Amino acid sequence: MLSELYIKNLAIIEEASIPFSDNFNVFTGETGAGKSILINGINAVLGQRITKDIVRAGCDKAVISALFTELSENVCKKLDELGISHEDGQLMLTREISSDGGSIARVNSRTSTVSVLREIGECLVNIHGQHDNQILMDPEKHLSILDSYGGLEKQTEEYHESFKQLQEVSRRLKKLTLERKEKTEREEMLREKIEEIGSLSIEENEDEALEAEYKIAQNSEDICAALNEAHSFLNGVDDSEIPGAVELVSNACGDISAFSEALPSLKTLSDRLENVRVELEDIVSEISSELDKIDIDAERYAFLTDRLNELNRIKKKYGPELSDVLECYNNAAEELDEFESSSDEIEQTAAQREKLLADVSEKAKCLSAARAEAAERFSAQVEEELKFLDMPNVKICAAMEKGKLTAAGMDTVEFMISTNVGEGMKPMSKIASGGELSRIMLALKNVIAEKDNIHTLIFDEIDTGVSGRAAQKIGIKLRQVSKHQQVLCVTHLSQMAVMADNHLLIEKKTRDGRTYTSVHRLDFEERKREIARIMVGENITDTALKNAEELLLSSKDI
Repeated sequence: MLSELYIKNLAIIEEASIPFSDNFNVFTGETGAGKSILINGINAVLGQRITKDIVRAGCDKAVISALFTELSENVCKKLDELGISHEDGQLMLTREISSDGGSIARVNSRTSTVSVLREIGECLVNIHGQHDNQILMDPEKHLSILDSYGGLEKQTEEYHESFKQLQEVSRRLKKLTLERKEKTEREEMLREKIEEIGSLSIEENEDEALEAEYKIAQNSEDICAALNEAHSFLNGVDDSEIPGAVELVSNACGDISAFSEALPSLKTLSDRLENVRVELEDIVSEISSELDKIDIDAERYAFLTDRLNELNRIKKKYGPELSDVLECYNNAAEELDEFESSSDEIEQTAAQREKLLADVSEKAKCLSAARAEAAERFSAQVEEELKFLDMPNVKICAAMEKGKLTAAGMDTVEFMISTNVGEGMKPMSKIASGGELSRIMLALKNVIAEKDNIHTLIFDEIDTGVSGRAAQKIGIKLRQVSKHQQVLCVTHLSQMAVMADNHLLIEKKTRDGRTYTSVHRLDFEERKREIARIMVGENITDTALKNAEELLLSSKDI
């Protein structure tokens, strides 16, 4: 509940401390006295956007403080979320607005932010003006209104918990399915790699051996020609009169050795030539052996070419070295062996999701049925309230449509209205006027007053466009609402003002060339005079005062 509002240097209000009762509070005063300034001040301390022009001329800053007591469970929960102490059951919100446009927010005297004020304010106060009926104009809020009216909070909470579980299991199933897809793709890639490398039956250092053989094969004709020629030079050519080097050396050796006894020094030369002959014969033999080795046919050459191309391709893909290719093969084989299928977990999770889906669907159907039943009662009760408020021809219904499962159930709800006999139902936002919306809001608030989580309601000129009996009935309804929620109301009508438990007068005066607005609580005699002023204007007569007194006294019995 809003217990007290303190204002300093706000527009034409120099300083005011305004006490409130827990029930029905009204503000009255002449046009331009500053009633809208009070609403702006409350908006400011609740974290709403304001301008620096709100600061009183010639002052450095404006200060607005609001003291709240008897905090609701909803407010305490929000304060706990924000880490704000409330052990004494009180809450002080303060906002300072500088003339240069700056702003400072405080919660329980501790510096905070305007956004925190706004978060808390949304749990503390609802302000409803002639053009501020968003709750009725916004279909997204209609479902929560209906659930609140039907007392379906526990049922909706149970559904929401089940829906959250369904979402979590669905996300896990999606993740597992994606992981299995990725694993399957990985397994397929590994199998392809193993098949591709394994099919080549690669041996360690095979490429080096084949490269050497390939080089020989590639130059085999030239090598053979060179070796044959060398062989001819050393061993001679068959059917040729030209001797080879071996024969020539052998002849030279024979010639010298024939005179070695006559000239002993020739013995050494003879031995040396014999050694050369033996070495040349050995070289001839090795040349013949090399010629036999490089006797490579075309088929072998083609094999070497193809095989080396395959090895070079696989090295380019998985290398760069052949040892890297073999390592890649071994790693892939090991990884494939370690893979375990996740099919069992996926099947279990899918079964769990199906079970949860069935449970959530059943709860959604039960919730939808409960909402349909509550919608009928809600429409009938609101229509009864509207009849009392002189709107007997208005028909209202909560149109429900079923769709896919969401966090709120399977229903969408929109309040539909018909304001005249014979007219079809249309969305409230497209048919109701400002005055009609104010009374519909009042009827709705009276219907759900006991279950509304916000304990302070402010109605700014809810009497616009009404008078006489309709105004009296609005006053009666506001009093009824105030039995469950604190009500603050700005009014121009005596029929409403007399219903209040706490009457506050907003009065504007001029002093020393400046305008000042004061706010003070009226006692019974002061209320008589203010009610009389509202009825007849500034020229208050005894008859007007008597009528005002009768209205005040009779209002206690209504």
